[in-house]
Amino acid sequence: MRFDIFCSITQAQPGGVLPAHQVVLRNFLEQVRVADGLGFGTVWVAGSHFSSELQRAHRRPVIPHWRGEVGLNTDFCQLAGQVLARTERIEVGSAILNVVGQGGPLAAAERVAALLGWHGLDPDERRRIRVGFAGGRFDYISRLSGVVPCTGWEREFWPQVRAAVAAEAAEIFVRLLAGETLTSDDVPEVELGPEHFGDPDAYRWAWKGGRSAGERIVVPRRWEFESVRVVPEIARPDLLELVLGSQDRTLQARLNRFRPVKVFNLSIAPPAVIEATHAHLARVYHPAGGPWQRGYMPRTVFVFLQDRADRSAEVNRAGARADAEARLAAYWLALEGTLDPARSASAAGNALIGTASDIAEQITERFHPQDRIMLWFDFFTQDGRQVCEQMESFMTRVVPLLPTTHRSLSA
Repeated sequence: MRFDIFCSITQAQPGGVLPAHQVVLRNFLEQVRVADGLGFGTVWVAGSHFSSELQRAHRRPVIPHWRGEVGLNTDFCQLAGQVLARTERIEVGSAILNVVGQGGPLAAAERVAALLGWHGLDPDERRRIRVGFAGGRFDYISRLSGVVPCTGWEREFWPQVRAAVAAEAAEIFVRLLAGETLTSDDVPEVELGPEHFGDPDAYRWAWKGGRSAGERIVVPRRWEFESVRVVPEIARPDLLELVLGSQDRTLQARLNRFRPVKVFNLSIAPPAVIEATHAHLARVYHPAGGPWQRGYMPRTVFVFLQDRADRSAEVNRAGARADAEARLAAYWLALEGTLDPARSASAAGNALIGTASDIAEQITERFHPQDRIMLWFDFFTQDGRQVCEQMESFMTRVVPLLPTTHRSLSA
């Protein structure tokens, strides 16, 4: 089993006081240093752009109840260099890199190529850069990057159009990092069907007003460009892994036509969806990546661990539960209106909560021995000391209690 960590680098206020940005960044670097020494495989870092605090005053705020900054990692490629320079073994991944905003997929591919160009200069380098990518979660970031509806029809059906734009960007991004010389004409326009609309009447209305090809709706290209190739060339493609942050199975299959592309799956996904995704990827995964493995789909999971030796198991268990309830409640309140309540409840149910023995039992029951899990210790907290203590407790107290089938820490 692979144990990674997930870091949000969030400026939140669970205790009512917002820390300075420099404090949040220093806490992250200390957590990565500790994780490296403990033997975690990869640190996955959330990405964000622009001030989420200021967007609360926008005409159409996306997260109007969030106080502070939802994320301070605005440039994964620079962050990766900071992590690699300060650590010895741990690898680094983005969760996720927005390939729609910030200049779009061409600019994103070039930044990643530059990172890999420098990273691969040492012939003895073995640590991989794991680039998780998608269209971005919060629409205000796309809007501030100039990615907005171009017509009245696009405005009316923007959620579907935005997904199509993200799919177009993902293909451009992947193909450029596969080493292709590409023009926009080489990338087919994305088509929408009834499966992209929850309401059949909405689909019929969209089809009537849009550009159709048979029973499908054709979304015009967002990016037009002449022949382009990223530089520097990626001389060490073995050091780059791409991980798609989308459950669009058509897109998963299409991207794997060009190079191996793995897939994220959040802890809020039901077990049936997770197993179906594994079965689908086993069929479509690019042959250059070898047979599909369960560890190719990292899964986030909240961790609320208390195992102090000077407290009873009951007190530790109650403390972990109270900590989980307080942080989850504050988080859902901050993101009110952006998450489906049923999925939020599922996320809480999938958290790892309790003493070391409790969590070891939960992992054994819920996860396959070959899974890769991204343990989210810094979830909605600014207590860096507590985060580091929980990471240490996990490795020194939880892992030894797991069955031998679950103990492998190989990357």
